[in-house]
Amino acid sequence: MYSTYAQVIYDFSAEPGNNELTVREGETVTVLNQNVGGGWIEAQNSRGESGLVPEDYLQVSVCLFITDYTPKQCDDDDDGEWDEEWDDARSTGGYGETTGEEEGEATGHVGPVWLYPQSPLDCVVADPKKGSKMYGLKSYIEYQVTPNTTNRPVNHRYKHFDWLYERLLEKFGSAIPIPSLPDKQVTGRFEEEFIKMRMERLQGWMCRMCRHPVVSNSDVFQLFLTYRDEKEWKTGKRRAEKDECVGPMVFSTIDPEAPELDIIEVEQKCELFSRFTKEMDDGVKDLLNVGNIHWKRCTGPLRKEYQKIGKAFQNLSSVFNTSGYTGEATLTDALTAAGKTYEEISQIVAEQPRKDLHFLMETNNEYKGLLGCFPDTIGVHKAAIEKVREGDKMVAAGKITTQDKGTMAKRISIMCYSLQAEMNHFHSNRIYDYNRVMQLYLEEQIRFYETVRGGKRVGSIKW
Repeated sequence: MYSTYAQVIYDFSAEPGNNELTVREGETVTVLNQNVGGGWIEAQNSRGESGLVPEDYLQVSVCLFITDYTPKQCDDDDDGEWDEEWDDARSTGGYGETTGEEEGEATGHVGPVWLYPQSPLDCVVADPKKGSKMYGLKSYIEYQVTPNTTNRPVNHRYKHFDWLYERLLEKFGSAIPIPSLPDKQVTGRFEEEFIKMRMERLQGWMCRMCRHPVVSNSDVFQLFLTYRDEKEWKTGKRRAEKDECVGPMVFSTIDPEAPELDIIEVEQKCELFSRFTKEMDDGVKDLLNVGNIHWKRCTGPLRKEYQKIGKAFQNLSSVFNTSGYTGEATLTDALTAAGKTYEEISQIVAEQPRKDLHFLMETNNEYKGLLGCFPDTIGVHKAAIEKVREGDKMVAAGKITTQDKGTMAKRISIMCYSLQAEMNHFHSNRIYDYNRVMQLYLEEQIRFYETVRGGKRVGSIKW
């Protein structure tokens, strides 16, 4: 579970027999369960006593875990092969987690990272069904979303996903990059291929949100995954739309419980990350462009080239058959087999992009959207740093007090912790995602070439 904390903002006295917890204003409690429902949160005080507290009486904080953890480097005798344990969620790339063993082997310092759950959240988007309303005048597609925490499916239309995206963007956009949903489409919305593609992309978007410890633990995201009935859904929506802790205010819920950071050092890291994401964005777009060209070539010109070669062999075989010369049946049969084999290869070539290139392209499309968010997120932090730098001048001009300047410095330190945690989250997930997708891509490429060379029968030619 998350080690999430909350500040008590009002006194609350428990009523006997109701499994409630008495708390006092200013007290800090540990949140045990934010999804009790009915306006309650299960919490534990510093004395180890636990019970229910009204959620309106608490201000939940997101905590940071500060570590000197550095991803484990490859051994000197590493032959460069893809890590066989790329799918292990506890590995360096898996959701940004660190284990005690890895921390013990750390040799450097990456700075703040978000506090990750022991059991990562996940969900499955599946079973699209066509529905209608207004006596059949308006149709829509509804998807089942099943979180691994409850294994109970909830139903959502695309517009609900869009609503969730807008809420997450409004609430966390200043601190956390929230990538866009797959594009809306006016025509062809009910075609099977489009529904399948949209469902796959919604799945990818939801998985990325689930993997973020702050987003996935938020009330609005949990509502989306776990509401019990229409009444709870509508009530939760209204509450989320009235949430005042949005935009820059979200930094007030972050408590790094650590000393203030060196702004100059943070700026250097920020500048390095900014350059990296810009160059990665260029690289991702280049790969998408090359991939699209290759896909079109496989399904178009390249496929036709193999078909033409196949037909040419078969045509030549037909000509040889007209010679009437005894003893050339073996040759003509081989030519015919070669021609048919090339026609089979043309079909394999045309189908191959869906088996390997598809996953690589989808991952890069996701990162294209994610990378496009970072300039705004970084811009918020740069603007805040400039404000702090103006602090001395503002104090001298009598516009703010020395105490106000100290408060500003503390706030920017919190923002710096948040940004560095997000940078580390991005890098950790990037390593995990590209390890995964490259292994899948190369495995499918190997199968492709094994099939073509006859590892799995394409054609049988005997000369």
